Amino acid sequence: MRTVLVVVFDGVQSLDVTGPLEVFAGANSWQDRRTGRPAEYDLRTASLGGRTVRTSSGLRLLPDEDLRDIDHAPDVLIVPGGEGTRQPDPELVAWLRAHGRQAKRLVSVCTGAFLLAEAGLLTGRTVTTHWERCDDLAAQYPDVTVDPDPIFIKDRDLATSAGVTAGIDLALALVEDDLGREAALAVARQLVVFLRRPGSQSQFSAQLSAQVAERQPLREVQQWIAEHPAADLSVEALAERASLSPRQFARAFAAETGLPPGRYVDLARLEAARRHLEDTAAGVEQAARACGYGTPEAMRRAFVRALGVSPAEYRRRFRPTTTTTTAPTINQQTINQQTGASC
Repeated sequence: MRTVLVVVFDGVQSLDVTGPLEVFAGANSWQDRRTGRPAEYDLRTASLGGRTVRTSSGLRLLPDEDLRDIDHAPDVLIVPGGEGTRQPDPELVAWLRAHGRQAKRLVSVCTGAFLLAEAGLLTGRTVTTHWERCDDLAAQYPDVTVDPDPIFIKDRDLATSAGVTAGIDLALALVEDDLGREAALAVARQLVVFLRRPGSQSQFSAQLSAQVAERQPLREVQQWIAEHPAADLSVEALAERASLSPRQFARAFAAETGLPPGRYVDLARLEAARRHLEDTAAGVEQAARACGYGTPEAMRRAFVRALGVSPAEYRRRFRPTTTTTTAPTINQQTINQQTGASC
């Protein structure tokens, strides 16, 4: 059994703690259901003195252990982020400095990277953190290479992730390393994480700017786009559906969603294609037609541009060994769900 130890402290971001823990707990459940074997992960939390901590949202967490009493090296040591990383407890930093290198895997979520850097554990390494704090991390710790783009980076025994929900993506990647792709995808679906994002995906996706329109006709168009990616989604066709002139529609759509119609359609089709490759056994050519690309080459260019991988490689990484042949349903929630929130 692998021990997963999460360090908690006052001002910690609660989702940085509970997100990865839920992933590992889900993996334990999957292991029991599918294989009948004992749980893979022993999940523990610890604070200095074993005292209750207050998270940044006000939630109180009662940890399992006192950090001062831990004399064994965990298999996975997770250091979450949150407001408490801005003025870290010197004793906590000292504990990390003394024990961090002993862990088989050292992991930070969001601004937890600042604690690892302060403890001298990131020297000479390439890491990421929340996009909003990347410049600060690079400025404060010039011996650390900070890449602001990926949602997570795995570098041998060190793994760092971007904001909040990216910690879930990273935990899923660790589960895949341990138990395989099928287990990770099963946990993702159980948690209603619609897509498992590759670490190379940009954390500051343009889809962050896509909001639900205020006016009902525009909201209906958004839903139509999501549900019919292979349809005629030109500005003229969408404007007719909204009962507006093309110029009025383009202006209103961009103003209310934050994205021009063409860009929104591109993102919706990419989302549909990713789901298609994950959830069906259809070939790449069939997926391209079903998602509005017309040709496999057009879909390949879209994947390489947005995700850095071809459709075939994406399917290899993220399709489970057992799949259904039912085409996926794409909804507005999946269009907007792309990246971690700030911590």
